[in-house]
Amino acid sequence: MYSFLTVKNWADYELLDSGNFEKLERFGQYILARPEPQAIWDKHLPESEWSRLAQAVFKKEKGSSEKGQWTLKKGMPEQWVINYKYQDLQLRFRLGLSSFKHVGLFPEQDPNWKFIFDHARQLKTPKPKILNMFAYTGAASLAARAAGADVTHLDSVKVVNYWARENMEASNLDNIRWLVEDAMKYARREVKRGNKYQGLILDPPAYGRGPNGEKWQLEDELNELIKLCGQLLDPTDHLFLINLYSLGFSAFILENLINQNFTLKEDGFREFGELYLLDKGKRKLPLGTFFRFSSVTDKQNPDGK
Repeated sequence: MYSFLTVKNWADYELLDSGNFEKLERFGQYILARPEPQAIWDKHLPESEWSRLAQAVFKKEKGSSEKGQWTLKKGMPEQWVINYKYQDLQLRFRLGLSSFKHVGLFPEQDPNWKFIFDHARQLKTPKPKILNMFAYTGAASLAARAAGADVTHLDSVKVVNYWARENMEASNLDNIRWLVEDAMKYARREVKRGNKYQGLILDPPAYGRGPNGEKWQLEDELNELIKLCGQLLDPTDHLFLINLYSLGFSAFILENLINQNFTLKEDGFREFGELYLLDKGKRKLPLGTFFRFSSVTDKQNPDGK
């Protein structure tokens, strides 16, 4: 099933406007303006309204595609906390203004956190083992842990793992295993050890570096990584989620890779497509492609898909 998924019923987040390669967002009580390469249309609100509303504005350094600086209005903190609620899942995220425009959270992942929480709770294995690779500040790890899973959180950046631990503690969760590792190397070792996981979560970047300078280029590495995942995932009791934020990567690429490396259950859940955010001007801002499946049957599936 090809689907278009977006944020629903999140009181602490909304996309107010987008356009002219920027987005205007509210995180809790604070409103931020920052670059967005996909927003090539005109803004819905006038510039005067952006200037009035935005309490923090990110501007890229000359000659840099990512790095830059924030300009803050009086009273705007560099760090703050927001809440996230879904059914009996209650999380707290510490946000911060980084020098690379990020704030420590990707709101468009809301549908995937719900998928993880819902489906992990319905796996047959008591305390299912879930591995979250490229795990960043841990929202997906927290959703899995809150569902009762035994979670391994893997990211190549040590400070990001510390940030994820802060989010875990703020959310009154515990016992997540933290690894500062190169994802590909770790997956290879796990395959050699014969280990299996009931859940695999991947959100790989377009490019990056491992803790020892290992080079990651999405189009060069993704095929092998999915092959390794095919060997790591429990064939009978499982959930799998991969998300890509990379311009030009179709969800059909993911479909081909999944079909090549996994045998999906006929009565299980499967879905692929695009994630987006809807602004107040009713424009859809595309923010990635995904593929997700699980052994949870259609009758068990809480979304009824």
